[in-house]
Formats: sequence, structure tokens, C-alpha cells
Amino acid sequence: MTNEIDAVVVGGGPCGSFSALTAAKLGVKVAVCEEHESIGIPTHCIGHLNLNGLKRLGLHPLPKSVVENEFRGVTFYSPSGREFSIRFDSPVTCAVNRELFDKHLADLAIRAGVEYRLASRVESLVLEGSSVKGVVINRRGLKETLSSKIIIDAEGVSSVILKKAGLQSLDRSMVVNAVHVEMDRVEDVEGDSVEVYLGEKYAPGFFAWIIPKLDGTAKIGLATKAGNPKRHLHKFLHDHPIASPKLDKSKILNQSFHPIPLGGPIPKTYHHGLLVVGDAASQVKPTTGGGVIFGLLCSKIAGEVAYEAIKTNDFSERFLSRYDYRWRALIEFELASMRRLRKMLNGLSDERIDKLIELCARLE
Repeated sequence: MTNEIDAVVVGGGPCGSFSALTAAKLGVKVAVCEEHESIGIPTHCIGHLNLNGLKRLGLHPLPKSVVENEFRGVTFYSPSGREFSIRFDSPVTCAVNRELFDKHLADLAIRAGVEYRLASRVESLVLEGSSVKGVVINRRGLKETLSSKIIIDAEGVSSVILKKAGLQSLDRSMVVNAVHVEMDRVEDVEGDSVEVYLGEKYAPGFFAWIIPKLDGTAKIGLATKAGNPKRHLHKFLHDHPIASPKLDKSKILNQSFHPIPLGGPIPKTYHHGLLVVGDAASQVKPTTGGGVIFGLLCSKIAGEVAYEAIKTNDFSERFLSRYDYRWRALIEFELASMRRLRKMLNGLSDERIDKLIELCARLE
């Protein structure tokens, strides 16, 4: 790794890689520190992405090996089994293999000159007064200090760097815990449609889902505000009157867990020498829990602002606040609206959700 680093990105997920890619294409020398041994492992979300969002980011079409399926419909199931479907003339979303998607973005960044340091966990910040000047990493038990002009925090929901910098972290009261499995077969589902299951009995505070793949397997999971997500999933797989018959001949191939922040963005996403992106900034849709597209949009802006700061040699809060201003101008209204909707949905009883789905079906 080069000794002269302009920017250090903490986290090798999609947001870390995309901010690094953006900055590197503008001429910034970037290093990415990723705590795990390999990019994309472990998997942190189901990888259900909006196609227009990918096009907006210049990432569509993705390599065929990355895309698992495309969808033109969604069916919502109420707690009592009422259903409401939406269909489009062409695909609007896709499922991606998250490991391969993450590796694809990292490969793009590497081709642009980004250096990756794997198995390198960032333990603390290097501070001069209140300014961030680098990071201290632990690589397989060996500590090392990396000096840098600017840090981009894409570490996810752990908020270690935020706390070190004195920034307010995400709203823990609105974090749900998700479990995601892949199963070897699924029956009686539309191959180009996602299924969403609502109800406090199986997924309190959120919902469960079935996402079919082209090879006949499926991604199934849920997130919950209360209780053990693994137990809720077991109940969903074996007891749900609609979902369980579709899965009773299936076996689980793999399983993962991850938290989803639904509380909207943190109050401040910049500091002296520091920018915060993605899940770390809680740039996640409070309605669906989707954070990849919004996170990538913000990461692109972070990479651009990092370049501008390096070009002008100004890493002050005043200068870096332009990142916060730009991304909020782009998506904050949507996030605020979604947060209000999420709170409204969380306040609905199962009976009211039943009536809402029934009304939507009648108006279809």
C-alpha cells in the first residue's frame, strides 16, 4: 500500500467501495480498510434493488452473474390472509447476489486505483485537536496508524467512529433485527413477483418476505422490532397459513442476521476531516429498510466532496458541510416522509392493516 494516502474509507461494503471509486476516478489516492477477510462476506442484506436507482448510479446493467432475478410485481398479504397485488409492464426491481455485487463494486474501485486492506479493523481515529487526521487499524493482531487527509466512514451500524468523533449516532429505538435465509425450493409463487407478509404475529414492527430466484431457490426472511428474529422466522416458515405450504418441502441453505436502522438519518454527517455514509449515517428507507441505492447516491456525493476538499486543501467542518447539504437536498424529504409513514404503520393494529389491504384490493 502506498504511504501517501489522500483518503481512507472505513468499510468495504457497497457504500465504502462506491465512495472510494468516485474519489479515485477524480484522482484521489484512496485506501479502503475492511475488517473481514473477504469483500461481501458476511452478507448484510437481501439485495433487493431498484432498477431505476441502479441506472441513476450508472451501474445498470449489472453483470449477469450478479443478478439473481428481476421483478415486475409485488403481492402484500395482510395478517388475516387478504392480498393485494401490484404489477408493472416491465421489471422495476432485481435481486442480486450480495457477495458478488459487493465484489463487483470493489473490482470497479480497484481498477480505478483504490487499494484494499482486508482483515483490517479500524479501532480508533487519529485526532489533532478536533480534526480527524487518520485511523488506527488492527490487522490480525498488529496495530498500525494510517495518516490521511480525510476519512469516509462507511462502517455500518456499529457507530464506533461516530462515537470517537463525538457525533450523534443513529436512533437505536427504531432499529429492527433482521434474519435472512436462502431455501432450496419454493412452490406456488410467481417467479417475477416479490411477496410481503404483514402482521404482529410473525414480524412485529416490520414484515416478512419471499423473494424467488431464477434457479428455483428463494430468499426468505423478516425483521422484527421485538423478540428473537430466528424464532419469528421459524414460526413463519412452519406456521404461517399462506407462506408455510409454499416452503414445507424446502430446506435452509444458509442464514444471516443484520440490524436495519429505520429512524431516518443522523443529525450531522460530517466533522473536521470526516464524512459519514450509508448505514452509519442511517441513510436507509424507514418504510422498506432498503439502504443500498440511497446509500450509494450519498456515497457518490461523499467521494466528490472528498475530492473537492483535497483539491482546495480544506477539511474544515464548514467546507465538508457541503456534503451534508447536497445529500439532504437529494433525498432527505423522501426519508422524512418515509419515517412518518413507518411510524404510522407501526401504530396500526392487525385489524386495521387487514382493512387497509382489503380497501387497496377493492380499488385495484
